[in-house]
Amino acid sequence: MTERRPTRGEHQKALAQKNKKGAPKPSKKKWFKRITLTLVAIMAACFIGGAGLFAYYASTAPKLDESLLKDPVSSEFYDKNGELFATIGAENRKYVKYEDIPKDMVNAILATEDVRFFEHGGMDFYRLGGAVLANFRDGFGAQGASTLTQQVVKNSFLQNEKKLKRKAQEAWLAFQLERKYSKEEIFEMYFNKMLMSGRVYGFGTAAQYFYGKELKDLDLAEEALLAGLVQRPNAYNPLKNPELAEKRRNTVLGLMYQHKKITKAEMEEAKKVNIQAGLADDATRQKFAGSKYDAFLDVVINELEDNGDGSAMAEGIKVYTTLDPNAQQIVENNMNDDSNFPTEKIQSGVSVIDTKTGQIQAIGGGRNYGAERGWNYAYDLHHQPGSTMKPLLDYGPAIENLKWSTGQTLVDEPMNYTGTRQTITNWDNKYMGAITARKALYASRNVPAVKALQEVGIDKAKEFIGRLGINAKNVYESDAIGGGDITMSPTQMAASFAAFGNNGVYTDPYSITKIVYRDGKTTKDYTPESNVAMSDYTAYMVTDMLRDVVGNKPDASGTYANVPGLDVAGKTGTTNYAAADFSKHNLPDTSVPDSWFAGYTSNYSIAIWSGYEEHFDPITTWDERRLPQHLFKQIMQDISENVETPRFKKPNSVVEATIEVGSKPLKLASSFTPNELRRTELFVRGSEPNEVSNEYAAPELTTPYNVSASLDLEGQSINISWEHDAMLNPDSNEPLPTTFEVSAKKEGGETISLGTTESKGLTVSNKLEDGNYTISVVAVVDGTRSKPGTTTFQVTGTAEEDKEPDTPEEPEVEEPTEPDENGNTEDNGNHNGNGNDNDGNTGNHDNGNGNGNGNGNGNGNGNGNGNGNASGNGNSGNAGNGGTPPGNNGNNNGSQPPTNPTEPTVPDDGTGSTE
Repeated sequence: MTERRPTRGEHQKALAQKNKKGAPKPSKKKWFKRITLTLVAIMAACFIGGAGLFAYYASTAPKLDESLLKDPVSSEFYDKNGELFATIGAENRKYVKYEDIPKDMVNAILATEDVRFFEHGGMDFYRLGGAVLANFRDGFGAQGASTLTQQVVKNSFLQNEKKLKRKAQEAWLAFQLERKYSKEEIFEMYFNKMLMSGRVYGFGTAAQYFYGKELKDLDLAEEALLAGLVQRPNAYNPLKNPELAEKRRNTVLGLMYQHKKITKAEMEEAKKVNIQAGLADDATRQKFAGSKYDAFLDVVINELEDNGDGSAMAEGIKVYTTLDPNAQQIVENNMNDDSNFPTEKIQSGVSVIDTKTGQIQAIGGGRNYGAERGWNYAYDLHHQPGSTMKPLLDYGPAIENLKWSTGQTLVDEPMNYTGTRQTITNWDNKYMGAITARKALYASRNVPAVKALQEVGIDKAKEFIGRLGINAKNVYESDAIGGGDITMSPTQMAASFAAFGNNGVYTDPYSITKIVYRDGKTTKDYTPESNVAMSDYTAYMVTDMLRDVVGNKPDASGTYANVPGLDVAGKTGTTNYAAADFSKHNLPDTSVPDSWFAGYTSNYSIAIWSGYEEHFDPITTWDERRLPQHLFKQIMQDISENVETPRFKKPNSVVEATIEVGSKPLKLASSFTPNELRRTELFVRGSEPNEVSNEYAAPELTTPYNVSASLDLEGQSINISWEHDAMLNPDSNEPLPTTFEVSAKKEGGETISLGTTESKGLTVSNKLEDGNYTISVVAVVDGTRSKPGTTTFQVTGTAEEDKEPDTPEEPEVEEPTEPDENGNTEDNGNHNGNGNDNDGNTGNHDNGNGNGNGNGNGNGNGNGNGNGNASGNGNSGNAGNGGTPPGNNGNNNGSQPPTNPTEPTVPDDGTGSTE
């Protein structure tokens, strides 16, 4: 059989498959070569592009200006109205030539800032490589590599920002500077230009400011401290932050040893020196011309540094601040008036903040505060807040999370901190028992505050204060009364309290709105964002309770801070020494270290601290304790003058209800709740109580008395009258509305209603049949009915023409009862009136005159028509018509009219306290 030949297509397909299998694969070397060439091309492109960009940026760099290189550029500060109030720069600067700089001072600076300064040409590429790696690892700007030359350039010509353009221009100008000036000249520029602290420029000036010495007189430890200041001038200020300053000084000494500038022994010896040893005191420290408002300016400078612009003042920036010059002047006038202070050395710090915006309006850094001072009591101080913490950590969170009422029942009683034997006491060593949350706060009771924190829980309370700018690492039960780990400055406290006055909206306190850099175009916004820290009901209910702190209620703790005519809320606070401190430091029993007051209106929030520079120099008198209240009143009154101050407005989320104090759960007060236990309190809408307390039963209504009834002359109407002692309203002590129900009942018949009235008398048409009736009068108050007051009454109809006269019956004669030895019969009713002449005719009546043992003692000697029915219940018999009183008409059923009641005794709730 002949084999089939493959087709042309099959042959070509088989040939292609054979060629494919035999083709050689590219080698690894070729792949490596391709990748390398690609990377080189990319790097070349990047280099060319980078070089081009660098060339462009360099071409736009400013020209070198020798005057700017050697002198600091002044920065300007403007108040909230846009008015210039301070200029800081070249003022009071001591210029030092290079040859006058001590060798150790030069070595300290080089070891810390630029150890290869005398070797590089403006840029230290070795150091730059390390910085690049750090930036790749941690992000751009994580680490700088600026040389001293670059720092001189930056502070003279460029603005302080981490941008590629600025770094390129800085590098280009550094090369230019190195070509034009010697290393010694550049170092001299650096040495005299750098910001050292606040408004102090140059190392020579800093030596006189901090130590009162010339540079040549500084020791190694002092030189190392100054060298370390440049990085963070205010943070490393030994007058403000000695611990940070010591750590930084020791770092500089370590670098000096590492770079072989000093020996190990010299390093260790210098590290042993106390960081504050040798510092100039206020009396000898050089005076520096600052601004009119040095305390406020210090806060501004600190804020610049906190935002990374600490050295920017050497660049000639314009700083727009929140300063209210009127408020600042008022604060300084009060702080500098020695008559406002009870002792010569007591200090105070004052911070005034705009309630709505969080802007710092004024700062009182201390008494007679000047630019030479290093400690600002309004900003730098962080002490325990005492009881000013209670609305922030206890009652605010409880209302926010648990929807507590201001009338929430809390028991002020002996109690220990959880898991300890430490008893929580009050300032007066007394306990008030069951009280409202409102009273617990305005009377500043400690036990209820701790209970409130326990109820809401530490986690939620910590979260609450976190939204108010208080970042607490730990919160303990003792923080409920301001004696734990949490510390605050007056500035932070004023901002936190402002949120209560701003419907729950919080803004971090700030003193700068924006800065404008040297080019006049580039700006940086400093205004923080606001956040809702709490519900509007929480803010208002806390505010309403804090109104009572400065009110006139008994036990209110802040009455000396009240400002007449202003809607003010606030809180007092004092801190305590530990028990062991009293004997260890020989402190009087009345000693406390800190006194606070924080208060606010709808316009301003002010917090004030008072105490002494030394912790164990104690406050011992009430005048010292109340100093913050007195300062608050005067400052708030002065800054609010001629300023409209709206009252705090109750939001729709809050309702009022009158509750019975001590009820748990809270119940509405009844009409019979004693006045001292009735309180109108605030509730979160929807949480108000609906149940009325039945703890106090309705008091028994008094029975109407002196009831009398008579027919008019024609017998057409009945006139009824009575007397009654009204029940009083427990709120107003006014008589409660009372109605009277009047009825008549014939002997053996049904009761007939005669009507109701609110007066003490009733006249009705005579529609009664003839006969004997009992008239009853019942008092009714709010559904409560009294016992009836009664009288008997006889209706005698007018004879009708077609009616036959009745035949009189023989009267029954009752046998007389033998009197006892006292002349009294067994009938205690003492029938002393005349007999019952029921026939309506004139008759001769027995004149029964005897004093019985009943409740009355009537001597009715009636001789006329007798309508008298002595009922035998002890009251006087009836003097017949025409008889001679007394006899009370014989209608009292033997019951004596009651005497007026005395005021009810208030039940003792066992607290022994009053509000």
